[in-house]
Amino acid sequence: VLALLGLSAVLVLVSLAVGLAEDVEDPLEVGVALIDLMGFTLVVPIVALVFAAAALGDTREDATLVYLWLRPMGRFPIALGAWLASVTVSVPLTLLPLAVSAVLLDAGSDLVAATVLAALVGGVTYAAVFLFLGVLVRNPVIWGVVYILLWEGLVAQFGAATARMAVRGYTRSILTSMTDVDLDLGTLSVTMGIVVPAAIVVSALALTSWRLNEMEVA
Repeated sequence: VLALLGLSAVLVLVSLAVGLAEDVEDPLEVGVALIDLMGFTLVVPIVALVFAAAALGDTREDATLVYLWLRPMGRFPIALGAWLASVTVSVPLTLLPLAVSAVLLDAGSDLVAATVLAALVGGVTYAAVFLFLGVLVRNPVIWGVVYILLWEGLVAQFGAATARMAVRGYTRSILTSMTDVDLDLGTLSVTMGIVVPAAIVVSALALTSWRLNEMEVA
């Protein structure tokens, strides 16, 4: 947790430095780019990965998942409960520092509102995706970091088409739509930036439930 807070602290410090700088021509454009680059490429997905992948992944690794299976309940409530537990921890750890960073950038209330909404959407979506990853593969944190760095951080930058295949593409759309800052990767509406991630959450939880039905735990 301290390491993750340290990652968020770096974003806050950089935001403070940018907010205090007097030679920034367009604070809003710089602020959107910074929040997108550091907040939604590193802070939000990595924090969600650490907690969501462990929610069921740890019980799978130490073979204690079977004790959940012995309870008279379906697999979907198990997946839903694990997702809610990870969201309860990971979202506050990202939402607060990103909101503080947006305020310190001194670029207006639109950036603050867009950052808070995008952080919330991104946090709950990444949590669902990485929850599924936790029951899909062993060492989910390693695979998750590879996904974050290669796909969310690199491939999603190639254009509007690939951006729409990454969660970051929708958090970026919320930022750009609410602030009217164009990052040259295409902009979807705020509605699409919420609806598509919501569909991803439902799909990821359904896949997690299906995986729990298919797994064998001794």
